Amino acid sequence: MLMLKSAALAAAGFAGVQLMSAHVETSKPVDYTQQIESWRAQRVERLKAPGGWLSLIGLHWLKDGANSVGSAKGNDIMLAKGPAKLGTITLKDGKATIALDAKAGATIDGKPAQAAELLDDSHETPTTVAFGSASFYMIDRNGKKALRVKDTEAATRTGFKGIDSFPIDPSWRVEAKFEEFKPAHSLEIPTVLGTVDKMTVPGKVTFTRDGKSYTLLPVLETTDAKDLWFIFADRTSGKETYGAARFLYADLPKDGKVTIDFNKAYNPPCAFTPYATCPLAPPENRLDLRVTAGEKKYAGGAH
Repeated sequence: MLMLKSAALAAAGFAGVQLMSAHVETSKPVDYTQQIESWRAQRVERLKAPGGWLSLIGLHWLKDGANSVGSAKGNDIMLAKGPAKLGTITLKDGKATIALDAKAGATIDGKPAQAAELLDDSHETPTTVAFGSASFYMIDRNGKKALRVKDTEAATRTGFKGIDSFPIDPSWRVEAKFEEFKPAHSLEIPTVLGTVDKMTVPGKVTFTRDGKSYTLLPVLETTDAKDLWFIFADRTSGKETYGAARFLYADLPKDGKVTIDFNKAYNPPCAFTPYATCPLAPPENRLDLRVTAGEKKYAGGAH
């Protein structure tokens, strides 16, 4: 699923929901601060990786039929970097094939080749076309196909400004009550593309903060997901934190409880690049609460 309407969201009202209470955990590991610091360091390293989100330099939607691709003007898809004429991608009946120009010097899945079918990111390993320090693979979003272009030398990667976060606060690691939905519910998640994705909600979680109860609806990314995914916004959104949403993962419920650690709340890819396709926080997950934990707004963000 995965350019944002931060101003609109920041101006929107956030509805808190009073529900059954859960208590904040008071006992924490002695090395809790070190654990969070280590988690944050690993998060930054993943972001800065050669193929990480900071390397994105383009997102190009394919039209049905022939799509000429290259960095020169006149191509249907004009790349920010690469050979003047890379080749042609033909999209027909949802299937895409590429024919490379003989002089492009590009590879397909690391090997010299002239043509191939392009497998999108719904496959475990999408087909990768590489040229110099740049590459692309195809993504599928609700049946629409696009090229996601990356460059290890992208300015967003080489000029990365680091991530600012709120001070680590163990009180934001809360034990929440989990109420399973039988059967599971469906939640409409808006995206930056203006589309809506329907995702599975296995239940709801409730937690307390300063004597008030709040609820969040987690979603499952896949049918065999090993954790819960929270896409939420709060009273800091659009001000101290990214306006559209922050993400947070938690282990699956155990004995009717879920531990939510807001110190691990992090920015979606769209906070760093305009070439990602992120979900927005649904109305049900806009907390009437200032969550002063986790990542703050990215200093190098342009939107």
